[in-house]
Amino acid sequence: MNRNLTYCLPIIIFLIIPHSAISQSTEKEEGFIPIFDGKTLKDWDGLEGWWWIEDGAITSESTPEKPCKNAHYLFWTKEQPEDFILKLEFRLRNGNSGIQFRSERKPNYDIWGYQADIDDTGEWIGALFQHDRWAVAKRGYKVWIDEYGNKKEENFEDPKTLLQHIRQNDWNEYEIRAIGNHIQLFINGKPMCEAFDDDKKFARRKGYIALQMHPGPPMKIQFRNIRIKIIK
Repeated sequence: MNRNLTYCLPIIIFLIIPHSAISQSTEKEEGFIPIFDGKTLKDWDGLEGWWWIEDGAITSESTPEKPCKNAHYLFWTKEQPEDFILKLEFRLRNGNSGIQFRSERKPNYDIWGYQADIDDTGEWIGALFQHDRWAVAKRGYKVWIDEYGNKKEENFEDPKTLLQHIRQNDWNEYEIRAIGNHIQLFINGKPMCEAFDDDKKFARRKGYIALQMHPGPPMKIQFRNIRIKIIK
């Protein structure tokens, strides 16, 4: 037991330092505005009974008693930005989620558009997803998509190695940069994927930002410190 206590303290300190660094970084950023006040769902719209504030974070959870049968989304309603940098912290317990952007709102709190993916298996997290095309850019890849949908891709880092920069069942920071046809995703400051998307049929230049509640087994997703720098 004493040996266990000896090793626990350094681990706890290691975990606290990155989280503190994330919080402090939000205070020093120029041009960013908060779009979540940490207390209410003002300027956000989602399926009633599925979204609430818990410990300063937007939260949604499914349970055996309250399963999520269809994907639905919490929409930021104030603007539909075109070019921007979005930063937020997320924590996922089991399952899958994501951050929609430049997306089209559909009936029943559904959506269509780009998604910065989140999952607990390591398959999808850090990838750029889109309905119909699925993996627009996989984690560890840079892609170029022409107007006809033809894709060229280049691997810049091993996808499994990138997982080492992501804390499972803990807080991480996602950064989404969408400027013109150029989209970049970062987690905890580490580049995850990049796309230059000129597909005439599927590329999007403007639309909603939204947070996903995913169907399936019980899960819990939380988001906090959500801020945006709108360029256009």
